[in-house]
Amino acid sequence: MAQDPILIVGGGLNGTALALELAQAGLPVTLLDSLPRETRDDGGFDGRGYALALASQRMLEALGLWAGLADQAEPILGVKVCDGRVDRGPGPFVMEFDHNELEEGPLGYMLEDRFLRQALLAATADQPGLSEISGVTVEDQKTDAQGVELTLSNGNSLRGSLLIGADGRGGAVAGRAGISREVTDYQQTALVCAIAHEQPHQGIAHQYFLPPGPLAILPLPVNRSSIVWSETRAQAEAIHALPDADFLEVLRPRFGDFLGEISLAGKRFTYPLNRVLARSFIADRVALVGDAVRGVHPIAGQGLNGGLRDVAVLAEVLIDAQRRGEDIASPLVLDRYQSWRRADSSALAFSTDAFNRLFSNDNPLLRLGRGLGLAAVNASPMLRRAFMREAAGLSGDLPRIMRGGAL
Repeated sequence: MAQDPILIVGGGLNGTALALELAQAGLPVTLLDSLPRETRDDGGFDGRGYALALASQRMLEALGLWAGLADQAEPILGVKVCDGRVDRGPGPFVMEFDHNELEEGPLGYMLEDRFLRQALLAATADQPGLSEISGVTVEDQKTDAQGVELTLSNGNSLRGSLLIGADGRGGAVAGRAGISREVTDYQQTALVCAIAHEQPHQGIAHQYFLPPGPLAILPLPVNRSSIVWSETRAQAEAIHALPDADFLEVLRPRFGDFLGEISLAGKRFTYPLNRVLARSFIADRVALVGDAVRGVHPIAGQGLNGGLRDVAVLAEVLIDAQRRGEDIASPLVLDRYQSWRRADSSALAFSTDAFNRLFSNDNPLLRLGRGLGLAAVNASPMLRRAFMREAAGLSGDLPRIMRGGAL
């Protein structure tokens, strides 16, 4: 008798990567998304770029995707972090990371969302054992001793062995499974765009901590950088409403002149910022991954990396359970996933929250303490290396695929 498929709700990056990894290991998968496939496959630039940790890049290579992505990716060769103020430039204390202090190579890679999304969609289209249903929503879900049943907006129903919610911060899979979420609204909005500049960035990423929120300048190919600029919500709305020329006038004193003259290299976008933390990763025959279980502030650029680690761990747990002949949706199997990911996931959520609260203010005593902390880390090779390994995704108990191993 044919095995019921694993049902994945949410065809974003995490859901699609999980579907591909499971199907490559021989598990039947059905991927559902509310958007039509042609919308998800749109090659237009929507402002989003990701700082892929080295461990995430290894995962994409193991999935057979990296060869087609490498030419679009920019290696991150260094990171500079400093406190600062608008019109005054960076403060006196700077923390610098150089990839030469690691044996593994670059700290990671910058890659635009559109290229990664298209590569994943192309791979899933050709993958045996993976089917896709697009343009429909899930209206209801029910579990019993044998599996999961979904009721779809087109009137059809779908049966599966396990349901995985990869449907984002407000995704309904968690709520229908009885999993509540803790939500913290930062009252901040991220202004996101790509900037072209005269001087080469040398593969260096910059993080400026300004009183309203952090400004990240992240290297893209061909003398471009991705900007993730956090402002208070009201101020962000006012800045976003400006014409392009006026927007650049507001950005320039924050950006600085170290890369020469700057100009916009595409459209501008805004994204509200909050923290979302699910109270459980799992329920009866249900598991959550990515933003569905944990949405974080972009201050450290680790949101997608955390989601891909969820994907890699859950896939390894399910694949190993299948090979041992276990029920892959049993509480014992799903608890292995939750136990593996819970501590690291909580640490990521709370550390990004703490950094944002610590640095998004102009308190003089906190400014002094922050500066001394940055200087202390910068002066210690051991601390610098520890921070770099964490940023590169090389710390902790890594799943096989993020260590370059086979599925």
